[in-house]
Amino acid sequence: MVTQIASAFLASFGFGIIFNIKGKHLIFASIGGALSWYSYLYLKENNVSDILSLFISSIFFSIYSEICARRLKTPVTTIVVCALIPLVPGSGMYYTMYETISGNINNAVELGVNTLASAGTLALGVIFVSTITKQVTNFKKVKEKLLEK
Repeated sequence: MVTQIASAFLASFGFGIIFNIKGKHLIFASIGGALSWYSYLYLKENNVSDILSLFISSIFFSIYSEICARRLKTPVTTIVVCALIPLVPGSGMYYTMYETISGNINNAVELGVNTLASAGTLALGVIFVSTITKQVTNFKKVKEKLLEK
């Protein structure tokens, strides 16, 4: 498990370099990748379904990314993109194409649906946290304006 988490950190770090993230932003983004993979593994070991594990992990790393982005005064996307990398269903995409080329259409459809569900789940988790964060921020601004009057 430690090896997998370290690998997730290094993968996120490598993508952070490709995305031109610098300094402490790169470190925090890479930690986000390691945390996202750890949360996914922890949930899978406790017999949580794959889709639900991805959803909860995406909520977890999105909250982490929102907090880090505010502390580091950087766009949330900087942290989210690297934290998302370990959870991207790349093998599902590969095997879907492999089965399609091999002529196993039934397997390809099944793998494709699972891959789309995984990717969609990740997107929904990020959107969910982003929307709630935006609403809380807007509520605080409205509250401050009302208190000024």
